[in-house]
This record gives sequence, structure tokens and C-alpha cells, in this order.
Amino acid sequence: MKLAGPLAAVVSLVAGTALAAPTPPAATQPGGPARAQSKVEAPKADAKGESPKAPTRELPSPYTPNYNGGARPPPSDKAPDFAYGAYQRGQYVTAFREATKRIETDRKDTAAMTLLGELYNQGLGIRQDAQKAAEWYRLAAAQGEPQAMASLGLMAMDGRGMVKDAKAGRRWLEQAAEAGQPSAAYNLALLLLGSGTDADQARAATLFRKAADAELGPAQHDLGVLYLQGRGVPKDPSRAADWFRRSADNGDLAGEVEFAILLFNGTGLTKDEPRAARYFLHAASRGNAIAQNRVARLYAVGRGVPKNLVEAAAWNLAAAAQGLSDAWLDQTLTGLTADERGRAERLAAERANVK
Repeated sequence: MKLAGPLAAVVSLVAGTALAAPTPPAATQPGGPARAQSKVEAPKADAKGESPKAPTRELPSPYTPNYNGGARPPPSDKAPDFAYGAYQRGQYVTAFREATKRIETDRKDTAAMTLLGELYNQGLGIRQDAQKAAEWYRLAAAQGEPQAMASLGLMAMDGRGMVKDAKAGRRWLEQAAEAGQPSAAYNLALLLLGSGTDADQARAATLFRKAADAELGPAQHDLGVLYLQGRGVPKDPSRAADWFRRSADNGDLAGEVEFAILLFNGTGLTKDEPRAARYFLHAASRGNAIAQNRVARLYAVGRGVPKNLVEAAAWNLAAAAQGLSDAWLDQTLTGLTADERGRAERLAAERANVK
């Protein structure tokens, strides 16, 4: 039975389905640069297959803070890569020194070149310099290094470290995706979705699948949306649910919320409200405003969780603090006592401080 009435809003909007192409700015933060975004049309869906508005979310790319794929050397049977190991541990000066030594010994060490490009690109262990980053990426890309190609593609499209050239950027992404680089396949798929043609949507689905098979959570989410909508692939709610679950397993918030939605409604898999509530709660605890709103509504009516108006109020306050207000919840919770409201406010404040 589908939801009706006030609780129907629990599944009326999904999180993070509006996607964006990467446009990294110059500013940095610990673990990598912050990134602005220029919007690209991408799959959006709700539990009914409709297309509501939703907040944008970050894309995986070699620019992404804490992303560990941008400087990853290709698999090999060679000795351990101490330079990349230092990079992973956050020992960036050591990584820079070791990579430089390797290039002095071997002018064809593309993994070391890519690592130097990444360090210059993010300003890790050395002053940020987009032009030097692009130079190192070019040297590695010229020898067929997919990670370097992916980074060059993004930089060319953004005009970072070089003249902005969308066509050249796309060519680099095409080459990197053809070589099996997951984030390049994903970003190229986003560009293809922007055209709106059936052929491009079908190819985008194929590229999403390549990135999804590499366990890239956002790609798994977006492939799930395509299956839910029947865009570029046959409509299949069961496959959509499976991809959303895998996306959630890989830590993607949008996938987690969408899997909870399908699970709550019994769309594509067996209906299980308590399990759906656990997924909503986990996403809410990670700071997702839409999940916080849905959890508040679940507590308010006792679906999937025991009815608890204090918890409902606390999660409602948490969502509202992020700009997601809910008139129905506000009205439903007007009967709280001063003590109950105070407890809810303290809970909301505690959760807001959890990073």
C-alpha cells in the first residue's frame, strides 16, 4: 500500500540527485581544495519516478577533498610505491621528495609524474600551482597514464593551469574513460546526459556502469536513478534498488536516502519500514537534511520506529537549521511541553556538533 496523507511527504523528495560538473577554485582546505560547481543536467527522481528539485552534491574527481584515486598508480608487480604510500598517510613533503627522486632516476615514471601533478594541483606539501600540475599531468598523459588524462580533462574544461578548452577537456576524459579510469567515465557520463539525446543517455548509462563496477558510489547512485526512470536503460526498479544499496554501502548519501525510499515503499524489493528507518537514521546522523526531515516524520507518526515526538522535534530542528522547513511537522509538534521542547533543542544542538 502506498503512502497517503501527511506521511506521504516522507518519500516525496530524494537527496542529491541534481548533479554538477567539477569546477575547482583556487582556495584550499585540509585534505584538498574546496570546489565550486557548474550545473549539468543529470538524472533526478523521486519515489514516484517524478523529477523534484534537489540539492547539488560533490562529484568524485581528482580534485575532491580526501579523494584517493587521483594519484593512484596503476596496478603492477613492482616494489611498493613508497611515494604514494606517503601521500596516503598525509606525509606530503615526503611524497613530493620520493616522487622527485624517482623521476630523476626514471624519466618515464608516469605514476610519480601523476603524483607530483596531484601535489601541485592540491597544494599538498608544496605551494599550489595549477600550471605546474598541468605540466606534470601532460608528461604522464603523453605516456598513456589514465589518472593524468582524467585530471587534465577537468583542468582543461575549467581553465585551470591552462587556457579553457572544453573540447580538449572532453577528449582527455574520453581517452581516460576508454583506458578504464572510473571518475573520467563518470564525469563524461554527466556531460552526455546534458545533451538529452537517447543515444547519449544510453552511452551515459554504459559509462556509469563502468564507474559503478569500480565501486564509485555516486556512479552507482546515478545508474540506479536511470534504471528507476528508464533513461538509457530499460526501466527496472529492482536493479535500481540494488544499485542504490551498493551506493549506500560505499558511503554515498544520495544512494542511502534513495534506497531507504524504495525500501519504505516496497519498490523494487520487499517493503521493510524498520530497515528503511535505519537507513534514514544513518543518513540523518551524517547530516543529510532530507533524511533528517524524513526521520522526523517517521518519529511523529511511529512508522518504522516507535512514536517519539521529542525525537521528531529534534530531527525537525536539525533539518530546519539546514534550510529544510516542514509546516506539517511544525503544526504536529505544537503540543510539546516546554520541557520536551528543551530536550529536543538540546538533542538537535548535539547532533549539529557531530562531524
